[in-house]
Amino acid sequence: MPGRKKAKTEQPRRKKRKKYRLKDTDLKSGDFVLVLLVFALVVFGIVMVFSSSYYSAIDAGQTPYTYLIKDIIFAVTGAGLMLFMALVDYKKLAPLAPWLMVIAIILLGLLFTPLGMNVQGATRWLNLGVTTIMPGEITKICTIIFVAWFLSSKPGRVNSLTQGILPMLVLCGVLGGLIMLQPNMSTAITVIGIIIMMMFVDGLHWKYLGGLVGLGAAGMIALIFTDSGGYRLQRVTSFLDPFKQVQGNGYQVVQSLYALGSGGLFGVGLGNSIQKTLYLPEPQNDFILAIIGEELGYITIIILMLVYAFLIWRGIKIAMNAPDKFGMLLAAGITLMIGIQVMMNIAVVTSSMPPTGVTLPFISYGGNALWLFMGSAGILLNISRHSPAKTIQEEK
Repeated sequence: MPGRKKAKTEQPRRKKRKKYRLKDTDLKSGDFVLVLLVFALVVFGIVMVFSSSYYSAIDAGQTPYTYLIKDIIFAVTGAGLMLFMALVDYKKLAPLAPWLMVIAIILLGLLFTPLGMNVQGATRWLNLGVTTIMPGEITKICTIIFVAWFLSSKPGRVNSLTQGILPMLVLCGVLGGLIMLQPNMSTAITVIGIIIMMMFVDGLHWKYLGGLVGLGAAGMIALIFTDSGGYRLQRVTSFLDPFKQVQGNGYQVVQSLYALGSGGLFGVGLGNSIQKTLYLPEPQNDFILAIIGEELGYITIIILMLVYAFLIWRGIKIAMNAPDKFGMLLAAGITLMIGIQVMMNIAVVTSSMPPTGVTLPFISYGGNALWLFMGSAGILLNISRHSPAKTIQEEK
């Protein structure tokens, strides 16, 4: 009808469609599980260092608490280093990578000057007066940062013979050679292994990987058989049947096996180890796992290995979720370093490979090693903080 307002046609109310987007600008607060795992290992390490070093400290004319106090100081300062590395953007390490490698090579060279300390036939420490440092430990993290920067600066160079593979071979030769002169075969194996495996993570072709592994194995065999004193060959053959050299190169491994065998499933009790009463030399260092097995049993060792496996898995996840290639390779290198050392330490303690001086990460006594691993854990935490947030927000 005229004059009558046309009624508004009622439109059916549309449901709001939900749109989602990934907020790449958000930053995680960090991998809290990683922090818990690291501090659990460090605290457990402090307890076991005190238990295993009690008689060694007394025998050296020190108080029973000497190693405990030092280890606590190392852990506290290591926690500070971990916090610092977690807060400073890891991307700032990239432009420093070449200089860090130069510093590592210089420190390795200084071992063969009057600053180098010879302990039990090995020159692995620099005496700086107020403290001592191990260039081999510093070289590990410097190598990881350098390789991550080198490979990420030009995508695809890892499969280039002239731009990727040969430069990495030269690096392996220089670092491996300087470290073997100390001598320190375990650190040389670790550093070279990290370089090759980081190249593999970056996409190194299988044929090149096989060639590098074969070349590395040939080099190690050559070093063993060309040793004029025959010391390296004796170390290698001693692990095959350490009981044939109980009073020689097999002594420490034999004592380690006695400790593990005595512990059984549940151990003889915390503090009740027999092998630490001056039977097993330096039980708080490379062979601390043997004391853990003796006092707390195989069950505790299995739990400890599960903690390491979980920590390595967290490192892999951080590498997979890293926001850039440099972060991915950096996280992968640190995770590889932890994994390689755990496996080598277990193999040495159980006489599955020749005895070498490799520490159990976060647990063995030693300030340089503890600082290295806690600082590296801080870098992992830093990368996890910069990873894109996985939470999806609803857009209204």
